Amino acid sequence: MKKSTTLIDAMKVSELLGQTKEHLHDLSDTVAIHKEMLPAFNALSSAAKSAGINIKIASGFRSFDRQLMIWNNKFSGKSLIKDNQGNNIDKVNLSDEELMHAILLFSALPGASRHHWGCDIDVYATNLLADNYQLQLEPWEYSAQGPLAKLSRWLNTHAKEFGFYLPYGSYQGGVAAEPWHLSYAPLANIYQKIFDIHHLEQALLSCNILGKNTIINNLDVIVNRYINNVNDIPTNCYIPKPD
Repeated sequence: MKKSTTLIDAMKVSELLGQTKEHLHDLSDTVAIHKEMLPAFNALSSAAKSAGINIKIASGFRSFDRQLMIWNNKFSGKSLIKDNQGNNIDKVNLSDEELMHAILLFSALPGASRHHWGCDIDVYATNLLADNYQLQLEPWEYSAQGPLAKLSRWLNTHAKEFGFYLPYGSYQGGVAAEPWHLSYAPLANIYQKIFDIHHLEQALLSCNILGKNTIINNLDVIVNRYINNVNDIPTNCYIPKPD
């Protein structure tokens, strides 16, 4: 079935693929988010601050080129790859297909990262961490015994009141659980609906990505297991009505 022309007109393919910054608002020199998400994020941050939690964004928008660099660094062995238990993976004896799946546990393909959209952010709380603490963005930090447990509890209870949810709140056989990854449902839901595997394929064929043949040959599997396989938006998640 052909996707809605209205939706495609509203969200450019370049936004889906992380190849433009036109939809963004700069919060700092290093962090940008979708401009239509700004009021909701400010409201979320204000409410969290009232609860004694100073939310900060570790990662907001991420471009196609940045995601490509992350992928190639992991595929080449320049950057570490971790398993679901946080252990480093030795890539030496892995086939290209096994290596691909190992990377996809925590890192998306360029063109397929929700961070391209600008409405997905990785968050932490500055006041819950010790001075000079180096954030790892690992699940244990957000667990009941972790330094960011208070933030995690608050997000699980209150994020939906501002339109946010956790697309990787639990592991479903694809992307690992990411208790730090918030998605703004009113925008993310639209991007998810207009995602097109053919646009992704063309972007991958046109770039210098390592493991290209293996990726293209397994693209249907990747889409079903890692891209479309996310936690549902809570039924009571706040979705603003159109004006």
